[in-house]
Amino acid sequence: MTEYSVVGKRIPKSDAPAKSTGQTKFTADLTLPGMLSGRILRSPFAHARIIGVDTSRAERLPGVKAVITGRDIPLVKYGFAFRFPQFCDEYMLAVDKVRYPGEAVAAVAAVDEETATEALELIRIEYEELPAIFDAEAAMAPGAILVHEGTKNNIGVQMNHRFGDVEAGFRESDHIREDRFVLQPQAHAPMEPHAALASPDPNGKLTVWATKQSPFRARYALSRTLEMPEGMIRVIRPALGGGFGGKGEMMSADFSAAFLARRTGRPVQFVYTREESLALTRSRHPMIVELKTGVKKDGTLVAQSCRVVADGGGYLSSGAVALYIAASNLMLPYRLSNFRFDGYRVYTNLVPSSALRGFGAPQAAFVTESQIDLMAKDLGIDPMELRRRNAMTPGHVIPDQAVIQSCGIPQCVDKIDQFIKDKGKLPPNHGIGVAGYGFNSGGIFNWFDTPYAFSAATVRINVDGKVDLFTGANEIGQGSSTTLSMICAEELGVRMEDIRLHTGDTSICPPDLGAWGSRETLMNGNAVKAAAADAKRQLLEFATTKLGPNIVYDLDIKDRWVHITNRPERGLSYFDVVKEVIRAKDGQQIVGNGQYTPHRKGMVSPAFSFGVQAVEVKVDTETGKVTLLSATTAHDGGTTINPLGADGQLHGSVCMSGAYGFTEYYQQKDGKILNGNFRDYKPFRAADMCEVNILQVDTYEPEGPFGAKEAGEGLAIPTPGAMVNAIDNAIGVRIKEMPITPEKILKALEEKEMQGKGKATRKAK
Repeated sequence: MTEYSVVGKRIPKSDAPAKSTGQTKFTADLTLPGMLSGRILRSPFAHARIIGVDTSRAERLPGVKAVITGRDIPLVKYGFAFRFPQFCDEYMLAVDKVRYPGEAVAAVAAVDEETATEALELIRIEYEELPAIFDAEAAMAPGAILVHEGTKNNIGVQMNHRFGDVEAGFRESDHIREDRFVLQPQAHAPMEPHAALASPDPNGKLTVWATKQSPFRARYALSRTLEMPEGMIRVIRPALGGGFGGKGEMMSADFSAAFLARRTGRPVQFVYTREESLALTRSRHPMIVELKTGVKKDGTLVAQSCRVVADGGGYLSSGAVALYIAASNLMLPYRLSNFRFDGYRVYTNLVPSSALRGFGAPQAAFVTESQIDLMAKDLGIDPMELRRRNAMTPGHVIPDQAVIQSCGIPQCVDKIDQFIKDKGKLPPNHGIGVAGYGFNSGGIFNWFDTPYAFSAATVRINVDGKVDLFTGANEIGQGSSTTLSMICAEELGVRMEDIRLHTGDTSICPPDLGAWGSRETLMNGNAVKAAAADAKRQLLEFATTKLGPNIVYDLDIKDRWVHITNRPERGLSYFDVVKEVIRAKDGQQIVGNGQYTPHRKGMVSPAFSFGVQAVEVKVDTETGKVTLLSATTAHDGGTTINPLGADGQLHGSVCMSGAYGFTEYYQQKDGKILNGNFRDYKPFRAADMCEVNILQVDTYEPEGPFGAKEAGEGLAIPTPGAMVNAIDNAIGVRIKEMPITPEKILKALEEKEMQGKGKATRKAK
């Protein structure tokens, strides 16, 4: 195994000191001279036609500088990706109709927040309320109310994917199982609410500070919707207090801040309230899944058919991708020859659904891993053995989707199996459940219609040897800044303290598609490694003149020492070499550039992580309360760049996914979310967390920097599925509808008791 100087070391996050001491500035903390406060007026109706608009009273209110509605903005429809116009169906302020409660209909800029809030009350919108629909299956019925005119049965996206011969596979199967599962929406619930600040300059340029997971994507969206050249817009991402997919898209606040800044000639800031951020932005897709799977007597998977109805809410957003990832992740850790997927992303009059950590994969894993345990019980096979027999191995081909180059799922199964055996006999009403998973290391999707590389980086070495690393990768709390600095330091042969990272600014950083799909370590990491290698090559070419001719390929740099590889004692100080090179170049700095685009080496992703998680629970059969005791995960993330960062990702994943399974769900009435606050909407707190352990499985991914792949979203996939399997293991009841509430546990126990009495009666007869 290669011995690295930086890679593989447990290094704290580079932004930790500033955050822990309160020095970090978020978008809402920023102020500019003459800055105005913005507020958004939202629809009280789930579905209504806008008949008339009167903003005159609000405009006359002292302190109000501008009021805009849908009639004032360019009529450019927004979508997750402008290069696919069929998926663009939403105006940043409603123009003719509103399609969910809380949709933005007007925006105000005033001298302070109080005045802006008062102005909202003076705006008069005349609505014609229309019938609304809040159930995705009902929305698909013939004759149902149409949320968008021109659609058929409210189906915004339909995805049909096949390989093999499914019907022949079912005929060959010894056992077929069919189940129906229901999964609820989930809020992103970042601690930092959405915010944006825009400032114009006299030359017509616009600077926007915003809570964005992809500054370049935000710039692109603003350019299209404002009808401005991209070069006239600069987007800066200050520190970001969590995103999880919810800050990947443009929000009405971003657009309104930019539009009103241009209209007033003054800086304008919007900061969402907690309710706006929690309940009126985007959510995880709720899904109804009907799953049919056929197996041989020995547990070999033969065929699977899946039908998914995803509730998309009022607009398409990223719905097509959610279906795609659900389909591609449904059986990802396991081999399968015959597969059929029919997915429908359906319009309803609810808040739109979009990307949330895992982006369709947690829903897919919940149903698959639930059914695997059920089939194992049907066949009398140990659930771990069934997973072991069907686990993917390196070289496996998923038809029309990907070639799996590195895969540690068999080792993950073995580690978790041994962990469970070592636990021994559990106390009464305690259970352990497992779930496997796989996830992509970045998706092969480019949302732009401009010829950007997927990721790019620039390394600039200064005369003192310090390194400026410029990258468009986005730190959203996942630790990418630390990881990319480690990759740069390792490749260049310097120390972490020699790296200064510059990111989150479209004016100085090379383009990057942003933080989504667990792409930054592999994709931007490759770009950073290439840029560092380019700069390193320039140093080594010069060093050959000092150490002897024709040995450039035998030189290396490690720990600030430029040396001959087979004689490391013979070398030069890195700092001395840097000075000599810059002097020879008449003072020019050493600059290295790197880019990475996967060139469709897999239709889904260039690489995949894998893993298995074991969850232990305790069930109180009197109250139905389930306590999450521990989560132990065997994870194959290739070469782990920063084990400390991987640990942090796992803890955050269990926190988010455990709450998805147990406590997080919207309380709604007529489409309105009633629990849009942290008191009533219940993400896990610190006291809810369990013991978390990681069993690292080391593989080497040829496509990744130093063999690395993702260790972010994949870790968030298995927990709900493992939890329901653990509950079944503990008390013998199966929950197929999330969240797993005490009421559902008690109802399942009651049904189990009634079934037991029925069997006893039949036996007595």
